[in-house]
Amino acid sequence: MQREHTLTDRRRPSTLRVASIAGIAVGVTVLVCVLGLLLFSDPLADKFLKPRITTAIAEAYPAYSMRVGELKYSVLGNRFAIDSVTLNAADGSFSGRTGPFSVSGIGWMHLLWGGTLAPNDFADAVVDAHNVNLSFSAAQYELRCELLRVSVPDSDIVVDVLALNPLGDDEQFDAGSAFRRTRFRLDVPNARVMGAACLDLLQGEGYRARSVHIRDLFLDVLINKEKPNARDTSRPRMPNELLASIEAAVQIDSLSISNGRLLYGERFVAGSAPALITLDSMQVLAEGIANQGDSAAAVVIHARGQFMKAGTMSVLMVLPLASTEFSCQYSGSLGRMDLGVLNTFLEEAEEMRIKAGVLQSATFDIHVASGHASGTVRAVYRDLTVAAINRRTGSEKGFGDGIASFIANTFKIRGTNVPDEAGLSAIGEVQYSRKRNDVFLSYAWFALRSGVGDVVGF
Repeated sequence: MQREHTLTDRRRPSTLRVASIAGIAVGVTVLVCVLGLLLFSDPLADKFLKPRITTAIAEAYPAYSMRVGELKYSVLGNRFAIDSVTLNAADGSFSGRTGPFSVSGIGWMHLLWGGTLAPNDFADAVVDAHNVNLSFSAAQYELRCELLRVSVPDSDIVVDVLALNPLGDDEQFDAGSAFRRTRFRLDVPNARVMGAACLDLLQGEGYRARSVHIRDLFLDVLINKEKPNARDTSRPRMPNELLASIEAAVQIDSLSISNGRLLYGERFVAGSAPALITLDSMQVLAEGIANQGDSAAAVVIHARGQFMKAGTMSVLMVLPLASTEFSCQYSGSLGRMDLGVLNTFLEEAEEMRIKAGVLQSATFDIHVASGHASGTVRAVYRDLTVAAINRRTGSEKGFGDGIASFIANTFKIRGTNVPDEAGLSAIGEVQYSRKRNDVFLSYAWFALRSGVGDVVGF
């Protein structure tokens, strides 16, 4: 006898069929969501993700406020792209803006459920920022950079076309203070940091890198000596003092500069041309940059370049890290050169002009202890003659100038300084104490200049 099925039995779907239908429904839903993310990721990211990201960054770094332009998101590349970002410090110390900005590899999904950004979320991040502009209003400087690229997984940082400049021209910069100031301009076409501990840097726990290489650096330093020194301000920090003041650990195994250029100037009359010293084609290697170590730890700097585009200068400098006061030692040599090239400095700084003279060689050895420099300068030169000039007119024909020139050449200036029969020559004594407004470069030059003046008889 055949069993008759009821209508209810015939219409009841099987479990397999239910599962199939449910699977298809879920698949279609997922497909629709994926297509929605792929096709409409930009408006979704801009409307829903951007507020969460900005809120998370504000909570993680409350010292800053940030405004983000239009946000776009690529699902396949896990990459956010922003047309602009504006950043402001809460204390008003600086403001900043970037042009196109992108970051990929951030772990952000937990933000959708109310999570916050943590440093580990950036472990695979790659950041590209274009047209970065930071303005430091209190210091009257601005920093610009065409490209900043940070790759956390590669521990690599690349900087292209970086420039640090005052917010105005030299006159506007000087007008910001009634006292003497040192103005800096810095251009770095390309720099690369390798082996950087990016996550430590993000957390403020330290600044560590294996190497830093800078190409074609140009540094322009100008001191406005027409103004008096300030008596109630703190001294500029020297390199070892600056390192010691940083609480977080700093460790850079090596820093190298290839084809660098230095322009050092001292201005004695507002608006006039400064006295200039130049170093070109500089090759610099600094090793052991750190703020932690034993009592024997030191930064060692090797430098070589063209002094006044006329003679080859080599310098070895050692900066002890354990010293709480400014201490260092530096020595070097200068090759053969025409002494007349020094007139770009002497005519403004000393109101003297070198008429003739040739340097055959020079060496120096200077030790600095607690801000006081001592040491020696040896120079071999021939046929040095000088003339006193008027700084304003550049003339050496005034009656007073003629008398000064005669006295200098006859009684004061040592015209020739070569080894005598015993193999000895006059040695200049270095004696210089740190002045309140001395920055590192000016201090090193003033100390060396005191020894040169003692040799020559200035």
